[in-house]
Amino acid sequence: MFSSALKSFTSNISANYTISSTPTSICGAWKVYDGKKKLTGKAVSVFVFERKTLDPQGGGLGPRSSSSSLKKVHDEVIARVKKESNLLARLRHPSILELAEPIEDTRSGGFMFATEPVTVSLAGLLQDKDDQEKAGGVAGRPSRFVVEDAEGQLQRRELEIDELEIQKGLLQVAQGLEFLHESAGLVHANLTPDSIYVNAKSDWKIAGLAFAGPPDTSDTPLNIPPISLSEVLYHDPRLPRGLQLNMDYTSPDFVLDTSVSSAADMFSLGLVMLALYNSPHTSPLKTMSNISTYKKIFSSSSSTPSSTNNFLCSRPLPRDLLTGVLPRLITRRPGQRMNAQEFQQSQFFDNILVSSIRFLDSLPAKSPNEKSQFMRGLPKILNQFPRSVLEKKVLPALLEQIKDRDLLFLILQNVFKIIKSLPSGRRVFIEKVIPKLRETFITPKGSTNERDTAKEAGLVIVLENIELIGQSCSGKEFKDDILPILHLGLESHTHSIVDKALGCLPTIMKVLDFSTIKHDVFPVVAAVFSKTSSLGIKIRGLQAFVILCGGSSDSTHDMGDGLDGAFETPRNAESGKNAVLDKYTVQEKIVPLLKAMKTKEPAVMMAALAVFKQVGKIADSDFLATECLPILWSFSLGPLLDVQQFQEYMKLIKSLSTKIENEQMRKLQELSSNSNTTRSNDSMNVGSTDAVFGGNGNDVGGDDFERLVLGKGMPSKNADMLGDSLRPQPQRSQSSRAATPVFEWSTTSTPTPGQNNANGLSTFTPQTSSPSLNNFAALKPTPPPSAGLGNSMTNGFGAMAPMQPSRPQSSPWSTNTATSSYSQSQPSFVVPPPPPSSTSAYPQFSIAPPPSQSKPPVQNQYGNMANGASSFQQKKTGLDAYESLL
Repeated sequence: MFSSALKSFTSNISANYTISSTPTSICGAWKVYDGKKKLTGKAVSVFVFERKTLDPQGGGLGPRSSSSSLKKVHDEVIARVKKESNLLARLRHPSILELAEPIEDTRSGGFMFATEPVTVSLAGLLQDKDDQEKAGGVAGRPSRFVVEDAEGQLQRRELEIDELEIQKGLLQVAQGLEFLHESAGLVHANLTPDSIYVNAKSDWKIAGLAFAGPPDTSDTPLNIPPISLSEVLYHDPRLPRGLQLNMDYTSPDFVLDTSVSSAADMFSLGLVMLALYNSPHTSPLKTMSNISTYKKIFSSSSSTPSSTNNFLCSRPLPRDLLTGVLPRLITRRPGQRMNAQEFQQSQFFDNILVSSIRFLDSLPAKSPNEKSQFMRGLPKILNQFPRSVLEKKVLPALLEQIKDRDLLFLILQNVFKIIKSLPSGRRVFIEKVIPKLRETFITPKGSTNERDTAKEAGLVIVLENIELIGQSCSGKEFKDDILPILHLGLESHTHSIVDKALGCLPTIMKVLDFSTIKHDVFPVVAAVFSKTSSLGIKIRGLQAFVILCGGSSDSTHDMGDGLDGAFETPRNAESGKNAVLDKYTVQEKIVPLLKAMKTKEPAVMMAALAVFKQVGKIADSDFLATECLPILWSFSLGPLLDVQQFQEYMKLIKSLSTKIENEQMRKLQELSSNSNTTRSNDSMNVGSTDAVFGGNGNDVGGDDFERLVLGKGMPSKNADMLGDSLRPQPQRSQSSRAATPVFEWSTTSTPTPGQNNANGLSTFTPQTSSPSLNNFAALKPTPPPSAGLGNSMTNGFGAMAPMQPSRPQSSPWSTNTATSSYSQSQPSFVVPPPPPSSTSAYPQFSIAPPPSQSKPPVQNQYGNMANGASSFQQKKTGLDAYESLL
């Protein structure tokens, strides 16, 4: 019992649907909310009737009426509300509002039911047009409704009231009336703009069946009670006007004749048509819901709508309406009125656009031949349709027929033409077309992909419109929804489809990102290129490689390679910069594919040449030299190439060779520059005494020198011509390291006779300021060869001691002040001169005479005599002084 009570308080609609918080429109006594089913996401409109609307209106007779009579009126109104919902559940027709959920009670005591999604009632649309015109708007301009959907998002809805929209809507209403009169055996009895709804597809739907009932002449038993005119014609001020019969659209049959027939609905339809063209958009009858006023209007011909007074319309009426339709609708006698079927066949609807819409509505019942002829002729008149009709009527009708494989390619041709003509084509394509494309072309996993020629024909249409598709969706949507369809084209067994799929590559490059192209597009293209046996697909694959490497689609016709230094157009320069594939993929993936080609057809070879032109802009010079040039030479020697084609290959080979040469020269110059810098630094070190002679710049120990010159110790057998100077020397003292040796090459400024060298050349003084030459010793004469030094020097100059560094500040060889000061700042090499007649230190640079044989002189490392003596025991003159050198 408790559960049943709880269930009674739980609404099925509230539990299963998400309902917006604010109503999108108010239609009579109903508030219309957007809703969406929680499980399926299906959109609906929820109609809510609140019981508080039945409260007595201000100024009415409610306070003086009895509670029993008021309750009776309320019961009658509630019965009408339920009757409307119940009739919608029973009546199924494209022009009757479709019921989604039956009526149920709400917690507040009201009622609600759900229907197909509707945008607005015709009354609300006309009211919006009136407001626009009062504000200075233009007739026919789209009406904008900003509404909140079931998820709380604000959306803008646009509706247009133009001639075709009116014709289409009236035709649909007439079809609904025909169904009510002929099939259901009912009279609507309250056909007004409030009872006509415009759904999301811009179709006009009949609702408001609260007063519907059988005609007086009906003999069919129905569970619907007949219409009580005495009750419905009486206006009760205690009730809202939306819950009562609107006498402004009522037929005189009800008021004057008290008869109920289907002709009354046709009179009301004529008044609705006048409201569509009138300004303001209201009925020409102003009855104020009063029967007496109504009778007064029809008592005078001037106040009765007729063709003589333009049917009391403030605006001009279309000629077909004025002369052929309205006179047969708005007439006093019911027998003179046309029925719903005759109305549909009137001259007002006799035009190509309305006829096309009528054919489109009945398309499922047409034969395959008729459908094919209609689809082939539809593109010729699509540009004549209003955009709102194309979007909301024609396009949905075409997409509903897309399951027909025989009409698939024809339907898609019309669909893409409509998308191209719509300003909101991007939104429409994403919302309506993409789901249908996926449903049509993408097969579920695990199902067999059998060849379907009709499906392939539709795929060709999709590939031909890939540019429009790329402009109509984002990169993510293209990757998720369109790229799988493109893969179907690339993997097709039909060469023409593969060719078109490869031709879509330029559009793909604009939409997709680098990662997707590298991992999802390039592998498929490479597989097609390597597996195909078609020469045309081979060439198309090479053209695809050009684009993937940053070239343009016409690169195969561009003879410029961009490597000769010539000025290129900005397009080519830009394409080179925007190379899609990275260097690794180009070198390791594309070039091996080219190398593995077996065919030597000229067309393929020239297409490959275009690829190598792009590779030459991306690859390294080493790779070009070792991998690309051998392939190019192999291709260029193909026996099928003509002279011009061979010249093109040679032009590229020379350009790449020049590029490689320039790059290699640049590298070598950089290496040479770095090597010269390093070698210069090394040469400074080599020029020092340490580098040449192996010394460390320290003085040779005196004991070692004495043993050497006095013969006390024999040098080692492996000693070279320079003696012990190449051996590691003992460390000098701190005071010895403090003095920096200075070297110089110099000769005496006024050489004496006999002091020139053996060749008669005067001495010269080359000097250097490099600090790396600070360790050269002065040149000094050596004693005659002895037993212990017989192998130390073997050149033609006799026995010479190795050069040793000299310190001019302490050298007794230089006594000149200028020379001494200069030698302190510049290194020099001192060549000792032959000894003068007196036994003094040599003040100038000259070659010293050979020492006497009896007593060899003892000299230290810096050219001083061993015991400080500067003279020899025996002097020789003339050439005898140089006897030892000869």
